[in-house]
Amino acid sequence: MKKEKSKFLTFCFSMLPGAGHMYMGFMKMGLSLMAAFFFLIFLSSWLSIGPLLFVLPLIWFYSFFDCMNKRYSTDEEFLLLEDNYLFSLDELAKIDKGIFKKHSLVSGILLLLLGGYLIWNNIINSLSGHISGEVYGIIYNITRMAPQIIIGVVIIVVGAKLIIGKKRERDIND
Repeated sequence: MKKEKSKFLTFCFSMLPGAGHMYMGFMKMGLSLMAAFFFLIFLSSWLSIGPLLFVLPLIWFYSFFDCMNKRYSTDEEFLLLEDNYLFSLDELAKIDKGIFKKHSLVSGILLLLLGGYLIWNNIINSLSGHISGEVYGIIYNITRMAPQIIIGVVIIVVGAKLIIGKKRERDIND
């Protein structure tokens, strides 16, 4: 990788998370940062979870300062830098292919819930002119909150599993 990139253009591109890294030649890192940034925007707007957007400045600052640090590193340091995915996507490709077989019940339930939600949403939108505004408002609000509630429950379950796993690991080591 060549370091001979314009300081001004590096600064300008680094204003968009990931673009500065891509300009510098770190395509995997740039793609990871850009994907994380825009996926959070998509997810927070789709699920109406506004507080999720508070993570965006963290991604932006990390991306900006990491790009600037790479730009102003010495030639020797720059040549030693590796272009890796931020979230180890290389490792995700090596995930056990039987993961869906092991967790087929959970995967099936999640797919059923997602499909049911999409069908329900379309049916309710189609019936909006045929039911009273008050009933439609109640159903719409419940339907709108369902993804937030499901995501909240999933976060709590994953957090609890991580805590229990860490406690078991600590107990085994003691």
